[in-house]
Amino acid sequence: MPVPSPDVFKRLAAHIAIPAEAQRDSSTVIEPFTGNTLATVPMGTAEDVEQAVRRARAAQKSWSQLPVTARAAVLNRYHDLVLERREQLIDMAQAETGKSRLAAAEEIMDVALTARYYARASAKLLAPKRRQGLFPGFTKTVVHHQPKGVVGVIAPWNYPLTLAVTDALAALMAGNGVVIKPDRQTPHTALAAIELLYEAGLPQDLYAVVTGAGSVVGTAIVENTDYLMFTGSTATGRTLAEQTGRRLIGFSAELGGKNPMIVTAGVDIPKVVNAAIRACFANSGQLCISIERLYVEQSIAEEFTRAFAERVRAVKLGAGYDYGPEMGSLASQDQLDTVSAQVQDALAKGATAVAGGKARPDLGPFFHEPTVLTGVTDEMDCGRNETFGPVVSIYPVADVEEAIERANDTEYGLNASVWAATRAQGEAIGARLRAGTVNVNEGYAAAWGSTDAPMGGMGTSGMGRRHGAEGLLKYTESQTVATQRLVPAAPPRGVSQKAYTSTVFALVKLMKHLPGR
Repeated sequence: MPVPSPDVFKRLAAHIAIPAEAQRDSSTVIEPFTGNTLATVPMGTAEDVEQAVRRARAAQKSWSQLPVTARAAVLNRYHDLVLERREQLIDMAQAETGKSRLAAAEEIMDVALTARYYARASAKLLAPKRRQGLFPGFTKTVVHHQPKGVVGVIAPWNYPLTLAVTDALAALMAGNGVVIKPDRQTPHTALAAIELLYEAGLPQDLYAVVTGAGSVVGTAIVENTDYLMFTGSTATGRTLAEQTGRRLIGFSAELGGKNPMIVTAGVDIPKVVNAAIRACFANSGQLCISIERLYVEQSIAEEFTRAFAERVRAVKLGAGYDYGPEMGSLASQDQLDTVSAQVQDALAKGATAVAGGKARPDLGPFFHEPTVLTGVTDEMDCGRNETFGPVVSIYPVADVEEAIERANDTEYGLNASVWAATRAQGEAIGARLRAGTVNVNEGYAAAWGSTDAPMGGMGTSGMGRRHGAEGLLKYTESQTVATQRLVPAAPPRGVSQKAYTSTVFALVKLMKHLPGR
């Protein structure tokens, strides 16, 4: 399928919330498959962000007054449009990221599933809820969920379609406006996804896109919005946490990971090998929840390593807009440099590449072979640091206890995978891992695709959660409205303080014996 036409890029760029007549520097967007220029986008300023936030704030007032069912209708239409236009969206995601077509298709599936989930679940989750009052029968207490106002989203380049909209869908359903900074490498993918929201009926001012540098546009979003959602590196997450903390606004982040997979004796090795290929090398390993560490019980480690290395060497690489290649390109020269440097450092310090290990400029400027290393130690750059590329290390372990201990021996805690002889054993191991999501008999998709359950990281892998009730309610302020009836919460006229206090203490003592108290 062809690269999107120049007219498509021009149409999408018109949605950027920067005045067309404004004189702005531009940023070049390239096609990773070839290194060719696709288009340019303007570099926004702090003033552009401020204006976008003002317009979003004005639009949010009327949007928040709509019934939840009316907001859900927009998401339901969006769900249908995303599926209807999936081929064009996949084309754009491939053009700007260099990922395989299957990896791009995963983004479409995730957006559709998330839109449908929040369209269906939000009315119940946001409905006012009765809570126990001060005095049974005399205090009516109701909790409401008020929108934060305008939510800022800073989205990454690795999944630029799904991460530009799925977090925002929850924020919008909660009654907020959104201002987003997509990554400079992938702005049109975000714009293509957001354009369909406009077509589905979302007011354009309510969801504004401002392109530009993180140091300018990202900082202005932090300084002007009421809540921040970020997906990216742990280092940047720390900086943003400090900035949002100074403003006392809410902050949620999915950050880095050095995700483990545990493989026990007694598993079906060919089955695990095939699953591990996707778990480790989906999106060329440029996935926060991909696997980078494999802990395999000693009794099967040699056989597993041999089978896994053979399968990795057979992975089909390619730069194509079709479903042939299993793995595509890395996204940029920076990514290729990082991966190459970590692999060469490991090899120089004694590790062995049992599969891969080299860049593939014959396929395209940023290609690198999927790589399997053995003999990796903590002194190597890839030992404890996230690679965020197609590199995985295999570690034989004496038993399950050692596997769990080593899997947990990291500052990160985003995702984990367990393959055991029985499902019960796998679930028992999973419950002992310090990771926000654990997949048993899967690499990452089972937990990620469970949109009714929270997803996020422990340790330095993030704070807050996306998906599920937590992913919606974090964009709200909980408000308690308590109405006192008949009996006052203070001494009534004509009753002494001592008599009132004695009566209240007697009631408090009695309440212990009431159901639910």
